[in-house]
Amino acid sequence: VLPLFPRFVSLLQQLMRRFCSLSLFYTTSRVVEAFNNNLSQYLHASSPPARALFSTLSPTSSPATAKPSHPTDPERINMDGIPDEMTDAQKYLFDLNGYIVVRGVLTEDEVREANAAIDNHLDDAVERSDSELRNASPDSPLYGTGPGRQDLGRVMEWGRVESRIFKSILAHPKLVPFFHSILGKGYRMDHLPFVIRQIKGSEGFSLHGGTIDCSSGRYNPHLAYSCVQNHIHCSLLGCNVMLSDHNAGDGGFCVVPGSHKANFKMPSEMVEGDEAYAEFIQQPVTKAGDVVLFSEGTVHGAKAWTPDEHERRACLYRFAPANMSYGRSYFGHEEGGWPPAMYDDLDDAQRAVLEPPYANRLDRPNIIQPDCEKVEITTRSNRKKEHDQQVF
Repeated sequence: VLPLFPRFVSLLQQLMRRFCSLSLFYTTSRVVEAFNNNLSQYLHASSPPARALFSTLSPTSSPATAKPSHPTDPERINMDGIPDEMTDAQKYLFDLNGYIVVRGVLTEDEVREANAAIDNHLDDAVERSDSELRNASPDSPLYGTGPGRQDLGRVMEWGRVESRIFKSILAHPKLVPFFHSILGKGYRMDHLPFVIRQIKGSEGFSLHGGTIDCSSGRYNPHLAYSCVQNHIHCSLLGCNVMLSDHNAGDGGFCVVPGSHKANFKMPSEMVEGDEAYAEFIQQPVTKAGDVVLFSEGTVHGAKAWTPDEHERRACLYRFAPANMSYGRSYFGHEEGGWPPAMYDDLDDAQRAVLEPPYANRLDRPNIIQPDCEKVEITTRSNRKKEHDQQVF
């Protein structure tokens, strides 16, 4: 009976997270986790069969389900199972910081599969070598030591095998609860995704974005963020799928936590990553397979890449609410949609994310959880639609 206790712990914590206040949840969780740790020590001191059974049943037996070691660190937030929406703690931290890291979205095998596909197309990567294409000012801390960043597009046009992982992000069961909570049902992909590659010394990217534009200091409604009556509304959401480890000090994606709620223009020296502002510019520590979700209203950028032993790889997507659009890629191709090859081998849920922008109530497909493969259509009454056909 004792080895079954971890499963009970997991269920109890999920119930507490859903129905109790944040403070009561964390207090109870600490008590339950302390008991669980004692049980773990007992079982690990027991016979090999008991240890094996504990490892199989324990909700903390793998990094993908490890408990956050500190609930106020957004990069350490994790998910137990696949809930229908973000937990109250995750909503709080996203609203507080303007970003959150979802751990272990892709498995190690899936990361290898995605990187193998990238390796097969590296000759198509384009380096931002011209001065007009550079993303950071020379002599700034973000510029690096010379090489430009490399961009690799068309990741969803490489065929059924090589594009499989990249297409899975559109309606990934571990991400849909976040997309629905931040963007609402009927969310859509807004930009064409592409892979970012940095080798040692490659430049980063000056800080940009923000609800208050970094350059002009004006309010930017296209990147608006709000939270009203416990509902988050984000006009444009960045989705950075990490395909290599980003250890502390490596460089790569960085963010200014809380800047999505700023009211004043960012100092120009801070935009360029001046050391005087270093403590306010944070590089989340991530592992390959993690996903960083960030409001485009949160000022972000990238630091120069420093490691010798491995390169930076990340695939960047952007998503928007059902009726909103920042980019125009969804209608600029053959037959008026996205590039035709992107539609190959998509399931109904993935295809729904490629819909053009229009209100969710107007016959728009919504992803059905938790499998996230099928859709249901939101619609008005047939009589109202008949009336519109008669009038228009």
